[in-house]
Amino acid sequence: MRSRLLIITAAAGAAVAANLILYGAGRAAGGSFRFTSSGAPAVVDAVTVAGFSAVPLLLGLLAVALLAPLGAWVTRTALIVGPLLAVGTIALMTLPADFDTTSKVTLALCHLVLVPIIVVAVRALARRHDRAIAGVAA
Repeated sequence: MRSRLLIITAAAGAAVAANLILYGAGRAAGGSFRFTSSGAPAVVDAVTVAGFSAVPLLLGLLAVALLAPLGAWVTRTALIVGPLLAVGTIALMTLPADFDTTSKVTLALCHLVLVPIIVVAVRALARRHDRAIAGVAA
């Protein structure tokens, strides 16, 4: 389980680091990251970017790690559902908000950055699970 936690932590750390770099670039390019929420002004800050990068990824990968013993279908499903959620939330969260163009593009890229991280992490978790089974069977 220790190696699986390392994979999950590394994936979340990579997502946070990559998205904070993107966020910084978006700010440098003039993005305000301001939008209207419930009729009041709101802003996406670095803490929000870090949280929205790490928390869903941590929960999803933890679920994969815990459910992988149920069968290979778990990781196959995660390889489809994870990226779909990352991309789908662009349409659900980012595009409908009244961000300026730079902020909207930056935040959409933050969602897209998660796709390869999800794929690599889920495959790594699947390999760890397969090795654990082979070790038990050997």
